[in-house]
Amino acid sequence: MPAITLPDGSVRPFDGAVTGTTVAASIGPGLARAAIAMVLDGREVDLSTLIETDASVRFITRKDAEALEMIRHDCAHVLAEAVQALWPGTQVTIGPSIENGFYYDFFRNTPFTPDDFAAIEAKMREIIAANATFEREVWPRDRAIAFFEERGERFKAELIRDLPEDMPISIYRQGEWLDLCRGPHMRGTGDVGTAFKLMKVAGAYWRGDHRNPMLTRIYGTAWRDQKELDAHLHQLEEAERRDHRRIGREMDLFHIQEEAVGSIFWHPKGWRLYTVLQDYMRRAQTRGGYEEVRTPQLVDRALWEASGHWDKYREHMFIATVEDEEKTLALKPMNCPCHVQIFRHGLRSYRELPLRMAEFGACHRYEPSGALHGIMRVRSFTQDDAHIFCTDDQIAAETARFVTMLADVYRDLGFESFRVKFADRPEQRAGSDETWDRAEGALIEACRLAGVEYEYNPGEGAFYGPKLEFVLRDAIGRDWQCGTLQVDYVLPERLDASYIGEDSARHRPVMLHRAILGSFERFLGILIEQHAGRFPLWLAPVQIVVASIVTDAEPYALEVVSALRAAGLQVEADVRNEKINAKIRDHSLARVPVILVVGRKEAEARTVAMRRLGGAAQEVVALDDAIATLAEEALPPDLRRHGGAASGRFACLPA
Repeated sequence: MPAITLPDGSVRPFDGAVTGTTVAASIGPGLARAAIAMVLDGREVDLSTLIETDASVRFITRKDAEALEMIRHDCAHVLAEAVQALWPGTQVTIGPSIENGFYYDFFRNTPFTPDDFAAIEAKMREIIAANATFEREVWPRDRAIAFFEERGERFKAELIRDLPEDMPISIYRQGEWLDLCRGPHMRGTGDVGTAFKLMKVAGAYWRGDHRNPMLTRIYGTAWRDQKELDAHLHQLEEAERRDHRRIGREMDLFHIQEEAVGSIFWHPKGWRLYTVLQDYMRRAQTRGGYEEVRTPQLVDRALWEASGHWDKYREHMFIATVEDEEKTLALKPMNCPCHVQIFRHGLRSYRELPLRMAEFGACHRYEPSGALHGIMRVRSFTQDDAHIFCTDDQIAAETARFVTMLADVYRDLGFESFRVKFADRPEQRAGSDETWDRAEGALIEACRLAGVEYEYNPGEGAFYGPKLEFVLRDAIGRDWQCGTLQVDYVLPERLDASYIGEDSARHRPVMLHRAILGSFERFLGILIEQHAGRFPLWLAPVQIVVASIVTDAEPYALEVVSALRAAGLQVEADVRNEKINAKIRDHSLARVPVILVVGRKEAEARTVAMRRLGGAAQEVVALDDAIATLAEEALPPDLRRHGGAASGRFACLPA
């Protein structure tokens, strides 16, 4: 007689073994219709699962977070059935749900193309409309292998052979079609709904090994309803329109080529954008009490071994050897151990703490070529890196100070709010459990005192300490983890950093690792996409173009350029022998914020016709007034705040 405990604490007894379907029906017809699966003692299972002993049950409906993954998983099964129905002899392999969708890998002599999508989607809708029940069966291993081999499904047979001997061979049937799957599934194919779309095809080697056969991977997306699907497709369209690689080409900011994989060739306009951001960050750090340093690119292996990075990070490091010295050097993948070396150089006093050390540190990390993505995922990058050496008593104040600084920076760059995640100890880590208890406790207390609300991100801390991750949401709803603050007791101990305390004894400092942007390259990619290349005037690599209408106006156009440059503005002249409409079109595509048009009338009256990016109208303004207005607009926001004093306010979304 199992007793079923529900989320509200109520208990329902039953006379004998019972399925989730029966339990849901006993609660009410509404739940019986809405439930698609259940969580049984913390584990997601089918509604048809038999409950024979006392258990806790929570039902999953389409409104719950778990539903999306189940919809996508089941949609992958429907896709596989549709493909085999349309093209008999096609072999199925694996088809998992992934972020925002699903895929399925197929083996067929003729690869699929997007031209096949219409027929596949139509067949999928037929299968969904039939609403065949998902039924789980457990087969003997030999029977399952023989079944799939007889059908010519050698990939499935291979998968079953490689499963652990003690693992049940779980088969899910949907009508006449079946597949190897551990589940769980919803009630039937009808629960998938029609809010799905096939997106693209790609090649994929069986089991990721280039020595194995090439498969065709069909990607799709699936959602609870059409509204969610439409919103996702709109976001994809926006993401394509805002793609930093395309905008980078159109604005002539940078390029990437095979001779320097994972590194960026910054063009003059792109480098101007880069240095404007770097200058802004330098001012912010100077106001925040940081001292800027510079450390070597190549560092002896011995330091990385002492810090622990050689064991934990070796596969991501670029190695160089010096044969005549018999030394192994590594291009630094991070700046932390080098900053400890500066701290250790000379005797430090408690009176110097907190010591805030910043570096725009150039780092190199090996990333597989397949993982590289424009300027957002590279091998060579520069961090806005800093380390704060302090005492335990100073952690909370430094955390509050850092979060305020970070919030001001994000707001200035167009991000009004952020979320905070608390990443605790990873499985592979340095330091004892006692050290981690101390570090996590210190960071939690610092968050409490600083008023920082967070959600947990279990197991994602750095190998030497827990961290706060600061997550931005961009203009089209994508999340980006950028800033970090990490509490570290391990590196100061491993690298023998110490200071003389008030008691004249040696003490270990706490080391706070912190970054706001993360890497300049990645953050610039995010900024380009956030603004779609339409930067505020202070950030724009080219702020103004002065375009002449007629040849006679060229001398005045050049005079205007000189006057604007004298006011500190980034200006270019366009005196080409082209029609003014063509010039305006070209510079609008290049996303220049302001175009000043000058002709004979403007030269005689010493005026300019001002056009703003995205606007059709133009305003005729006296030259001196235009210069004053644009110089004021182009002032960076920190300088506008009379030296950039931190506001002390920040918008932190609750967890």
